[in-house]
Amino acid sequence: MRYMTGHEIRESFLKFFESKKHTILPSASLIPNDPQLMFTVAGMVPFKPIFWGKIEPTYPRVATCQKCVRTVDIDNVGRTPRHHTFFEMLGNFSFGDYFKKEAIEWAWEYITEVLKIPEDKLWVSVYHDDDEAYEIWRNNVGISEKRIVRLGKDDNWWGPAGPTGPCGPSSEIFVDTGRTKDCPDVENCSPACDCGRFLEFWNLVFTEYNMDGDGNLTRLKKKNIDTGLGLERMAAIMQGVSSNFETDMFKPIVERIEGLLNVKYGVSDKSDVSIRVIADHSRAITFLITDGVLPSNEGRGYVLRRIMRRAIRHGSLLGSSKPFLYKIPEVVVVTLGDVYPEIKEKLSLVEEITLKEEERFLTTFESGTKRLWQIVEKKNRLDGEDLFLLHDTYGFHLELVEEIVAEKNLPLDKEGFKALMEQQRERARKAAGNVEYEKDSSRYRKAYEIIGGTKFVGYEKLTVKTKIAHILKDEKITEELSKGEKGELIFDITPFYPEKGGQVADRGIIKTAEGFAEVEHVFIPFQDLIVHRVLVKSGKIKSGDLATLIVDKENRRSTARNHTATHLLHAALRKILGEHVKQAGSLVEAERLRFDFSHYTALDKEEIQKIEELVNRKILEAIPVDVAEKSFEEVKNEDVVALFQEKYGDRVRVVSIGDFSKELCGGTHVKNTGEIGLFKIVSESSVSAGVRRIEAITGLKSLEKMTELMNLVEELRAVLEVPQEAFVEKIINLNGKLKDQAKELKRLKEKLLSGEGASSLERKLTLDDAQVLARVVENTSMDVVRNTADVLMQKLGKGVVILFNRMPESGKVVFVVKVSKELQQKYRAGDLARKIATELGGGGGGRPDFAQAGGKKIERVEWVIKNLEKFFV
Repeated sequence: MRYMTGHEIRESFLKFFESKKHTILPSASLIPNDPQLMFTVAGMVPFKPIFWGKIEPTYPRVATCQKCVRTVDIDNVGRTPRHHTFFEMLGNFSFGDYFKKEAIEWAWEYITEVLKIPEDKLWVSVYHDDDEAYEIWRNNVGISEKRIVRLGKDDNWWGPAGPTGPCGPSSEIFVDTGRTKDCPDVENCSPACDCGRFLEFWNLVFTEYNMDGDGNLTRLKKKNIDTGLGLERMAAIMQGVSSNFETDMFKPIVERIEGLLNVKYGVSDKSDVSIRVIADHSRAITFLITDGVLPSNEGRGYVLRRIMRRAIRHGSLLGSSKPFLYKIPEVVVVTLGDVYPEIKEKLSLVEEITLKEEERFLTTFESGTKRLWQIVEKKNRLDGEDLFLLHDTYGFHLELVEEIVAEKNLPLDKEGFKALMEQQRERARKAAGNVEYEKDSSRYRKAYEIIGGTKFVGYEKLTVKTKIAHILKDEKITEELSKGEKGELIFDITPFYPEKGGQVADRGIIKTAEGFAEVEHVFIPFQDLIVHRVLVKSGKIKSGDLATLIVDKENRRSTARNHTATHLLHAALRKILGEHVKQAGSLVEAERLRFDFSHYTALDKEEIQKIEELVNRKILEAIPVDVAEKSFEEVKNEDVVALFQEKYGDRVRVVSIGDFSKELCGGTHVKNTGEIGLFKIVSESSVSAGVRRIEAITGLKSLEKMTELMNLVEELRAVLEVPQEAFVEKIINLNGKLKDQAKELKRLKEKLLSGEGASSLERKLTLDDAQVLARVVENTSMDVVRNTADVLMQKLGKGVVILFNRMPESGKVVFVVKVSKELQQKYRAGDLARKIATELGGGGGGRPDFAQAGGKKIERVEWVIKNLEKFFV
């Protein structure tokens, strides 16, 4: 066994399987086209639709080095020698071609002849009833029975990657590290023992089943092979080190951390954990941002933010109080940039976003940590309200708090926190993707088996005549649909564009000799089967009838204008804002276009104006829109924008607008940009942290908008009685006067409400050393109520102020509770507010010094004031 670098291992693996007639494919994005998964968690994820039989493979044999991210074991990252968030997975795949025999024999050949790992160090495991795999290892490979272990489903069954999908038994390959100090039975030790002596490094999965949502298994039409060899783990084996972090893949990153934070790896177990966390997370951060993930409070962005803040926190444990994390991606690029050139191209963006996130978090980290330990010191626990405060005010995610207090064994009210965070947490859980992947039900699969796919001819024709091949009603096959009934029609050809790629479906009508139907929706539920959802307006529509399919021409033209304008907008954004701009979603319909894109700051007025001007210049140039079908191999080296959300087969459609824009796209477009007319941005807004949204209009819609604005200007001129050029100055003067009047009104109202006898319902009392003042006001804005509470507290000096705001029209009461600093140990505003709110049929809470709550039992306010003492017990 010789020393091999990570790069040498990666290259040798791909070359070996290339010699076995495998097509070498580049790594797919970390963002999978799979609603079940948040990230690409394994090498097989990009091929799930092929394993499933949803699409036919372009190549029967494939090998890849796939970049992956897993966060299920994030708490172990840094604490063990082999857990990672980002890692590289080497894999060879067969789609209905070879199976167990070849997979096993080639794996053994690569390990023993290329890597030259001694055979006497190798062990294997098989699924407990997989006799076929056992026999291949024993008879074909010749490995001793003693070194073949049968294990159960927990160890030797892989998948599915998500709640449903392809899965099957597996066979794992182990290397004997020779470490026996933790083994209770050295003589009989094997991979079945969890002492850590045997290190698993390659998993051969024999994918032959599909698991549904109930856990039922059905055999796939084709048997497939899916293997996963962890590159980092293999590097540790080949370099003779006990930790992945000691390999050449991590050493430069660790050295950068040592230099930045003035620490030394290998000196202290505690500091080593932090160095490993930072080293691992820096790689994940670099690749996630490169693939379009930006820190936010939901979905993938939530995971990225959690990873970043965990790394920042471990930097603070090593003594750092300034941004440092943003300086590490440069070394990640040095180690992996030649393999993944995209991280080279996006390095400046990665550094910028990382620095901004560091600065944002560091502004609150120190005060948040201080507040956390104050709470712990006071009551030795963390309530739901405390956790919510730490999250909402200081940006401390629950997982970060758990890690900070892990050694203290403190009770954490997670359920209380989750109740307060339900809405935000629900969004994050939904984004995790617990969605049934196979939405196409058996009815569409059966239809496909009967009639095959549907040929789309809508690029060339908007009207065709063809027979109705299939009719579905209420998810069942039927022979006809009558007036007033809804159903689904399937044809062998169609001019109707089905909804996909952000473009909405065509509208139109379908006519037969006996019936007439409106097309409400067109979609693809399975393979290339196109389904037309219709409402029969007159007569009957029968299976086998000759039908005329007519697309709404004007609707199609308007949609095409907006789709081509979307391509122009995308190109303009990249040219004006930078190459980091990446499409994050789109909607193209006849009325408007919507385009989501990655960008970390709001666009200013000048930027929007430049984008509009550039798009309109390209429209005025009347550039021909060229559409060409090419092989995917042809366009790989061309400067073509491809979206990770889209599926691309062997043949792809390239839409080019001169040398300004070139994208892979299946949508419909105008013949030249001049057909678009005027392009007008109507709004620019935030979708989430790091993702912006532009909405725009074209064609006649732009004319309508301009006419609307001109009419508005004329109306304003008449109302303001000034010329157009004086509009702004006039409005500024009026606005200033209104603000001054509002301030004066507010001041007078606060003075009135805080004065003696200001309320007919008021009570003062003394409880021990606490002065309590309760007062009722009506139909008052809450900012006035809060300010009035402050004024009353200043007058009171030391005590408790409770101010009720009754709103009879809505039937509600909202109130605030304010407690002076000296009394907060004894009376917490949040506790008082909750007790009172319960009596008023509502809820609420807040800090020890201030709380706000409300209820619907407005008639109980008077009783509450009369019985105020009860709430201070």
